[in-house]
Amino acid sequence: MSNKILVITDNEADAKTLQEALCKATDGPFKIEWIRNLSDSIERLAKGGVDAILADLALPDSDGIETFDRIFAAAPQTPIMTLCADDDEPLAAEMVEYGSQGYLTRGHFKNYLVPQGLRNMIQRKALEETLLQEKARAEIVLNSISDAVICTDILGNVDYLNVAAENITGWSAAQAMGQPIADIFRIIDGETRQAAPNTVQLVLEKDQVMGLPANTVLIRQDGSEAAIEDSASPIHDLSGNLAGAVVVFHDISESKAMAVKMTHLAHHDFLTNLPNRVLLNDRIAQAISLAKRNSTQLAVLFLDLDNFKHINDSLGHATGDLLLKSVTNRLTDCVRNTDTVSRQGGDEFVILLAKTKDETDATLTAEKIITAMTQPHLLSRRALHITTSIGISVYPADGADAGTLIKNADTAMYHAKDNGRNNYQFFRGHMNTRAVERQNVESSLRQALEKNEFVLHYQPKVSLNTGAITGVEALLRWKHPKWGLLSPDRFLTIAEESGLIVPIGRWVLREACRQTKKWLDAIKTPVTIAVNISALEFRQPGFFAGVQKILSDTGLDPHMLELEITESVLMRDAETSTEILSKLKNIGVQLAVDDFGTGYSSLSYLQKFPIDVLKIDRSFVSEITSISDDGFIVSAVIGMGNSLKLRVVAEGIENEIQLAFLQVRDCEEGQGYLFSPPVVAETLAGMLMSGIIAKVDN
Repeated sequence: MSNKILVITDNEADAKTLQEALCKATDGPFKIEWIRNLSDSIERLAKGGVDAILADLALPDSDGIETFDRIFAAAPQTPIMTLCADDDEPLAAEMVEYGSQGYLTRGHFKNYLVPQGLRNMIQRKALEETLLQEKARAEIVLNSISDAVICTDILGNVDYLNVAAENITGWSAAQAMGQPIADIFRIIDGETRQAAPNTVQLVLEKDQVMGLPANTVLIRQDGSEAAIEDSASPIHDLSGNLAGAVVVFHDISESKAMAVKMTHLAHHDFLTNLPNRVLLNDRIAQAISLAKRNSTQLAVLFLDLDNFKHINDSLGHATGDLLLKSVTNRLTDCVRNTDTVSRQGGDEFVILLAKTKDETDATLTAEKIITAMTQPHLLSRRALHITTSIGISVYPADGADAGTLIKNADTAMYHAKDNGRNNYQFFRGHMNTRAVERQNVESSLRQALEKNEFVLHYQPKVSLNTGAITGVEALLRWKHPKWGLLSPDRFLTIAEESGLIVPIGRWVLREACRQTKKWLDAIKTPVTIAVNISALEFRQPGFFAGVQKILSDTGLDPHMLELEITESVLMRDAETSTEILSKLKNIGVQLAVDDFGTGYSSLSYLQKFPIDVLKIDRSFVSEITSISDDGFIVSAVIGMGNSLKLRVVAEGIENEIQLAFLQVRDCEEGQGYLFSPPVVAETLAGMLMSGIIAKVDN
């Protein structure tokens, strides 16, 4: 393939001489194209296809440097050699500085070296172009990767930065070019904060690949920092000699921060950000080691929030979470910086008092917590009240390791709950027996439903005017194969705390409705059945639908069912309670407020609830010792019920004095051992057949 040479000269002899010399050259073949003036030459160059230019700078329409500038501008990638007379040689030499590849004087046009030089010029230019494309491609590649790349010469001065390096260091390539690598690539040890040996300089000294030290931090141009990692390598020329160095690195700040975050999450509770049980166990173990060396003590407090499940179920998990955060703030305010407050899950917290002299320190902290917790928690425009039960174990008396100390504090906490809640108890050896019993009860409860171990006893309600049976209350009993017949006070609290009260409550309601339908079919006399509903049952999303299904399945008329719900449950979320009660009322179910007077109902809310019955708690009835007693609460409840046209039922009537007191104050109904204890279904059936079980004096 021949190379096309454009000869630009107004000298015909020169053109013919060059054409003759080049066309016959052994280094050819060359194809010559001759143009006399600059303007036509510019037009021709615009079409392309020229491999080299031989140009006389003295043309009819241009002369000197201007000629070269315009030709170079028209074909910047094409090699140019100038033609000149002997006396123009200084000008030709000057053009080399402007970009000319060389020049030819007229006396040497036929020299055999001319074609060879022209061929070399074309090849050299082609090689330069190839190298420039390769360099451009390499730069594109380097700028497209996320890793930063900085190159230096053998003296350690920067001669290249890719875009990623500009972004990470904050230095532009123009700013960094020629600067010492130590000024652009400033690194320190992230832990000691001391300047780290510059890896690039070490590579230039040792001529070997080197990795960046761990915890390397890059100081950007603006002084901000970035954690980085990777390595630096030497650069060698074609002869294998050291020519510079390259460092490749990337910003790991985000990944490092994520690793720190993941480590934190693995040891902290996601909701409260308190240490979790993993971190707590580690801190207790460290505290024990320190206590052994110093012959000191430490204490572990196990806390459980009283009735938290009721708040969570009635007001929702979002409110429950806010309450847990509020509790967290109060707990941390009650302890020292050296102590640890941990959340174990749910509403359980454990506090490590790392340094205690004796039980007095733990006592003071527990009392401080109980006082702080009784203050109302203001959340979402609500004032929530909650208390806590606390169990305390002490090292070394109550355990030699974290697991034992926590378990014994937990045991003591349940003892605090059994003692009325809102108090603290220290662990004592005998509590383990109680804890084992509690575990046995819960385990047996889970099997009691499957094994049909629950039974219902029934206590009649009577008219205090006539003695006639007006209704029946269903009362749960557990017929345990080993422990015998158990009343609810032995297992109800455990059932509530374990959540088993919900399936047990459904069984009670279904069995009570089934038995009542059986009685009604036999005696043909209307009688209502009253069933107690727990807080957890009442707040279940499907509670109303469950009541409907049980009534449908058993065939009991809804008007024959009376649901008893404590006022504290109703008032926990009065608006939701009203909605549920209204649905029940609409299908005919009767509604009673149980244990009235022990909660915090207001008359305004009492009027909003669609209730039928107020039940006076037995604790108020038991305080009546004579007919002339003040009995303020009992009298007030009876008066309130009568004014609101509600039936009032007094519980726990055990003697004639209590009966007479209630009759004088116009209490309509009552129940208690004076009339009948709770009895089995068969016994009550006989009572219903007679209709009257007591003779009352008016």
